[in-house]
Amino acid sequence: MLKVHAVNAFEDNYIWLIQSEHSAETMIVDPGSAEPVLRKLQTLELEPVAILITHHHHDHVGGIRQLRQSYADLPVFGPRQEQIPEMSHPLAEHSGLSLHPAFPAVQILDTPGHTAGHISYLLDGKLFCGDTLFAGGCGRLLGGTAEQLYASLLRLRQLPAHTEIYCAHEYTLNNLLFALSIEPDNQALHLRLAHCRQLRAHDLSTVPSRLADELQTNPFLRCDQPSVACQLRNDNDVEPLEAIEVFRRLRSKKDVF
Repeated sequence: MLKVHAVNAFEDNYIWLIQSEHSAETMIVDPGSAEPVLRKLQTLELEPVAILITHHHHDHVGGIRQLRQSYADLPVFGPRQEQIPEMSHPLAEHSGLSLHPAFPAVQILDTPGHTAGHISYLLDGKLFCGDTLFAGGCGRLLGGTAEQLYASLLRLRQLPAHTEIYCAHEYTLNNLLFALSIEPDNQALHLRLAHCRQLRAHDLSTVPSRLADELQTNPFLRCDQPSVACQLRNDNDVEPLEAIEVFRRLRSKKDVF
């Protein structure tokens, strides 16, 4: 099994270090800042071999240049459709791609919506999904469309239930409070919120989450559930809402929550 180390950055970002099962070789996911990554690499005596980028926002790419100055010729993988600083290996959707011989094959998933060219990385049952899917929520529309993001979430919803979700932000408590405003009778949601409150009270991470828990408690993955759709109806609605319309309204409500 791969080892995954969290690096805290800014107020709520997670930078992920994916360590090979049998060595110190490590891939760095979305390094928005170099300094905390360099400290963690030194503390754990890890050897970086690649940088993986999900999308172009500064809090995901801001540390690339300094890391490449510290580790010469470090390859940078990222979405082909976005402008990533110093990207050496542009990627699009691909199954069974070898990024480095010390690591298992990686599945690249096109997951646009938060941005127009966002991608995610799936390896060893672990999904590194940037700002597409959050624990209890999903990303804002900052360059992509509601249709794109909902389609991306539907794709991720089809992954095995045991998939571990490594998103890029500690937004979970706020996301679950919003979810509870949509599904106040969801008992799984109440239990998850209580558990996450305990974790945060001890300054512990709520990430990664499991897809199985997201399917029970994340309203953005539950837009086809009557318990979610009924909360998004208004007085002008005559026909039942389609799931994409539920998603649009849900995302708009979360934007101002």
